[in-house]
This record gives sequence, C-alpha cells and structure tokens, in this order.
Amino acid sequence: MSGNFLTIPSDDSIQRRARSSSLTDLISAFDTKAQAHTDLQKITAFSGSFDKNHKPTFSKDEYGKPIPGSKTESRGAEAQARVCTEMKELCEIINQYGKSPCKGLLPPELQCATKVISFGELFTIYTVISDKLVGILLRTRKYHLTYFEGEVLFQKRDDDVPVFLMQSIADIRSYCDNKALQARRSVSPMPN
Repeated sequence: MSGNFLTIPSDDSIQRRARSSSLTDLISAFDTKAQAHTDLQKITAFSGSFDKNHKPTFSKDEYGKPIPGSKTESRGAEAQARVCTEMKELCEIINQYGKSPCKGLLPPELQCATKVISFGELFTIYTVISDKLVGILLRTRKYHLTYFEGEVLFQKRDDDVPVFLMQSIADIRSYCDNKALQARRSVSPMPN
C-alpha cells in the first residue's frame, strides 16, 4: 500500500480557512452597516442622497423626537439636565437673598410661598452668574417652583414685580436633582 487515502489537513490550511471565514464575516458586517447607512441617508432630509418620494412613518410617540440612541438624543438629555441644575441654582439664589413674605397680605394661592424677591434685585444678582435669567425664571414658573405676575419680565420695566419661591428649598433641590437624573437616564443605548 503505497498511499493513504485518509489525509489529515495541515494546520496551515485550517488557519487559511479560518482567516477566510472571519474575513467573509467582516465583509458581510461591513456591507450590512454600509447598506443601513445608505438607507438612513435616503430618509435624512439634509443628506445629498435624500429621496423626496420617501414618506416617513412615525407613531405619535416617535414624532418630533430624535432617533433612540443617537447623539442628538444624548445631547438633548444632557441639555435638559443642565436646565434642571440652573433652575435649582436660581431657586437657591431666591432662597438665599429673598425675604419671608408677609402671609397676611398674600392672596390664598400664594400662601405657600416661602421667599420673595423683586425682579430688579434678582436680575442684578443673577446676571453675574448667567444671562438666561428670564428663560430659567419662565421654566421654574412652568414647574410651579416660582410665581410672578405677567407673561415675561423685562429689566427696568418690571423691576418692582415680586418673584415668589413656591416650595421649600429642600423640596426644590430634590425635585430638580430627580428631574436631571431622569433626563440622563432616559437616553437609549446606542443602536448597533
């Protein structure tokens, strides 16, 4: 018997086959990712490959919100957390520099107010810290942390308008910290 019909492949050919298989997997994964990117570019209005005939479909929950796991979503959540921190800082300034209101002179809806400060005084103090006082003040009123008369307060015109702190500073700190934490946790994991 001169030849053995049962041949065992050498280690070299096994490694070549394994390399070929992993290379095929890498190429396949790259092609899948490239196709997903091409599809995304067709529906992105700001790309050069935008398909005008494509009609996106969104549920009510998805409409107007960033793609889950996108950088846009994470930047928005971080901005929300920063706004909560600024709301807390504003309320702490009102608590620190404000005076206790005379409860007997307040209407019933303001009986729970803990501190009061005039807008002019608050503007003078807060502009050293931030130039966004009016926007943050509107946000704190939206969440019932502060109260003031009128739609928007303007420097000089509304300097005498009282700004009321509507909750204790401990409750406000807790509320703002929880809201900031929820914003940071709301970010979806990055899609594959």
